[in-house]
Amino acid sequence: MRVALYQMQATPGAVADNLARIEQAVFAASIMGAALLVTPEMSVTGYALGAETASFAEPADGPILARLEAMAAARNIAVVAGFPERLGDAIYNSAALVRPDGTIEVYRKCHLYGALEREAFRASDTPPAVFQIGGLKAAMVICYDVEFPEFVRSAALAGAELLIVPTALAASEANRMIPDRIVPARALENQMFVIYADLCGSDGVLDYEGHSVICSPDGAHLARAGRGEALITVDLDRNLYASSMAELPYLAERRPELYGAVVGKRV
Repeated sequence: MRVALYQMQATPGAVADNLARIEQAVFAASIMGAALLVTPEMSVTGYALGAETASFAEPADGPILARLEAMAAARNIAVVAGFPERLGDAIYNSAALVRPDGTIEVYRKCHLYGALEREAFRASDTPPAVFQIGGLKAAMVICYDVEFPEFVRSAALAGAELLIVPTALAASEANRMIPDRIVPARALENQMFVIYADLCGSDGVLDYEGHSVICSPDGAHLARAGRGEALITVDLDRNLYASSMAELPYLAERRPELYGAVVGKRV
């Protein structure tokens, strides 16, 4: 399966403009033969909305996803985008995968980072579901979620072969370690492909790290972006998944009876 990643600079509050940029990337990715395009966390509305987040939040059957569904259908490509989701009286930091046939998968962020997110969103208590896309079993998490190894391992144990990670990673020397080291480690230790799609540039509140990556199950960078906007594509070869499982059988050789303390609280 050929996949594409769009590292983009989103403008906070400019929903129409951001959707237009995503649509351009959808067109380009489809021309390049991709079956899936992944865009960053909150790519539709911009990330640093602050107190205005609630005014941009929509339910999963609202106009934002309807527009994404139209893009996916027009170009026969699945699209992942991040948006603030309204569900009852709660607002979640969500990502939706929209297929060309109109079916969708929605994931709501479980690990909120910092006061900015905690003031704007409710943390989900629902772990990532595993679903089919392009012949692979996939799951989605969002940004900070991927930095918790137990959380990603739970998706791998549920059968995920591909992890999709829309991200809004602020620029810093410490944060650069996440795409450079943590994401490849998650791919390696869980024998899964990982698509980590970050924002880039500045929105006037935050500068973003960029350096989005697509990693193979052996932890190698199949493709990576720099600091600016980029559209990258990679063919995900199932043989890489199978060979990694054979050479480094971490999942098969686990001894969970020894790991009880891992899911307990810190002493």
